[in-house]
Amino acid sequence: MLKKLIERNNITIHGSGSKSMFLVHGYGCDQNMWRFITPEFKNDYKVILIDLVGSGKSDEEAYDLDKYSSLEGYASDVIEICDALNLKDVCIVGHSVSAIIGALAAVKRPALFKKLIMIGPSPRYINDDNYFGGFSQNDIDDLMETLDANYLGWSSAMAPVIMGNADRPELAAELEDSFCQNNPRIARHFAKVTFLGDNRSDLHKLTTDTLIIQSKMDAIASIKVGQFVHENIANSKLVVLETTGHCPHLSAPSQTVEVMKQYLT
Repeated sequence: MLKKLIERNNITIHGSGSKSMFLVHGYGCDQNMWRFITPEFKNDYKVILIDLVGSGKSDEEAYDLDKYSSLEGYASDVIEICDALNLKDVCIVGHSVSAIIGALAAVKRPALFKKLIMIGPSPRYINDDNYFGGFSQNDIDDLMETLDANYLGWSSAMAPVIMGNADRPELAAELEDSFCQNNPRIARHFAKVTFLGDNRSDLHKLTTDTLIIQSKMDAIASIKVGQFVHENIANSKLVVLETTGHCPHLSAPSQTVEVMKQYLT
């Protein structure tokens, strides 16, 4: 059972602390995106890293279009891994779409998770009545059309937008490389689930203590979105970093770590 899960999600474990921290990467990425965060916690935590099925070095054959037609499929995987590793009182850290995956897992099994840390979460990308997600329906439709027609071109165009920090092009290049290693068919399907989804109503169900980490300038999930998430999760705290881009754990790891440690201690 465990061997199968390790292969499915490319599970790696770092550190030998008494507490458990479970890190889940965002869309198009893999566990390597946490490389600046993991060393800062492995003395106090057993740090579990995974690649979501269909990403990184996960088992591509395990990608089931029906199971992963909603984020619930990934949340089930997270719970299954926690149970297989006998984890308790888990601090789950999710970036971007995986912030919502972490929330869904915590709603499903609240007793399993002690803390939830969301980095750049968005429960809904499309604007709605009295809700600002940052994108119009046409924006997302155009995004999906580009993805379907030219995934590599989309990756090249979107990586700098997502990463921000134009003065450090190596960061966008790394993100583009990460996108390009994924199977385009799976990446397109996961994009539809990510960008067309609506998990706003799930936020109210969350009882886990939650930290929301938000970049001051983020083209994907703006401060307005971070504030909405904060206002709709009962036991939550919002911290806005003086950073730009959607991936502060890569572009500003020291600030990200500092906020996480303050929250956890």
